[in-house]
Amino acid sequence: MNRLYYGDNLDVLRKSIADDSVDLIYLDPPFNSNADYNALFKTPKGAQSAAQMEAFTDT
Repeated sequence: MNRLYYGDNLDVLRKSIADDSVDLIYLDPPFNSNADYNALFKTPKGAQSAAQMEAFTDT
């Protein structure tokens, strides 16, 4: 069944979740950081790409 875990993402994944069972991870962005955040893209083969776009601005 579906479950919601609250805590450090890496700790929860390592201690509570089987490696092949994750379909979605929702991460809440930091708040009040006064920073711009970008979405980064990869090429179809999975290599890093210079392409990016602004995802959101935290003000």
